[in-house]
Amino acid sequence: MEYQINQMILGDGNYRLNNTIVYYSERYGKTTTVDAGEISDGATGAFDVVSRAWWVHDKLCKTGKWDDGTKITNWQCSQVLQDILTEEGRRFQGHYWFWSTWAIGGGEARKNGMF
Repeated sequence: MEYQINQMILGDGNYRLNNTIVYYSERYGKTTTVDAGEISDGATGAFDVVSRAWWVHDKLCKTGKWDDGTKITNWQCSQVLQDILTEEGRRFQGHYWFWSTWAIGGGEARKNGMF
């Protein structure tokens, strides 16, 4: 299943989100919101796919917290990425990206702890 997302590719190769994404994690019972107008480089270091996964993951890495202010760990952040990709029918990619982002990414979520 391909997820439809309203985004624009900018001249510098980044993307701008044109619609707000509200993601609820059934696993963690928490919500994160990616506001319209956010800028992202896409799937950092990987092939970009039309997905809300990297938008949500980027937001969690940038803030290190859920919408309610609860801190998120690097493991949880990568798990959310995997959950979204799996939900979108990209199970293998979700598994691969989980380990890649957990090992070398995370931003503020990483500062909150690896687990």
